[in-house]
Amino acid sequence: MKRKMPSKQSNKKARRRVPRGAKRRAEIASVAERVFLKRGFADTTMQMIASLAGGSKETLYRHFASKEALFAEIVDRRATLISGPQSALARDEEPETVLCELGLGLMRLMMKSDTSSLLRIVVAEAPRSPQLARVFYARGPGATLDRLTDYLRVATRRRQLDCPQPLLAAKLFIGSVVAQHHLYSLIGQPPAAPSESEMRKHVHAAVMMFLARYDSSRKSEKRQPDKN
Repeated sequence: MKRKMPSKQSNKKARRRVPRGAKRRAEIASVAERVFLKRGFADTTMQMIASLAGGSKETLYRHFASKEALFAEIVDRRATLISGPQSALARDEEPETVLCELGLGLMRLMMKSDTSSLLRIVVAEAPRSPQLARVFYARGPGATLDRLTDYLRVATRRRQLDCPQPLLAAKLFIGSVVAQHHLYSLIGQPPAAPSESEMRKHVHAAVMMFLARYDSSRKSEKRQPDKN
């Protein structure tokens, strides 16, 4: 039996098929991110995004209730890269593995020029749109802080770590990794980003400092008297 070849009409329909659901949502978010980075938040309209995404404003609003919700989606996607379901943090691995991966992910994210641009957008818009700043923090830095806090709390219950104040410990770790580089990114300094090797050394030092304070096994070793 001869196989029936698809007609030109069916080929044309296949090419015109528009992605639906999560895939379409991700496409719209990618377009919106480019527009926000180019024009800023205030000067970007939902109509602009809809036009560039190849759809109507009505379709855009079916996926995102507001411009703030669309911005939140972009922040969510970035946070997922460093502490999402595929991360060592989500897989509940050993503390040193989790902290090294998380720290390096934070550093790499901070070194991206578009991350600095997003931060500057939020800083510039915060006085006029405090809701945008709240959304950015809750869905980005705040979400990562919450995930790390929960992990440290559980690791303490398992006696892998000794963090009686897991939120404080999480803040101290994230701060030791990104605080200085966060400031640099906002003011455009230093002009040259650290190399991969320099980032790894920086993160390793932060992890070792954290474990020296909170690793319960190392504390036990220090408490044991010298038998010699």
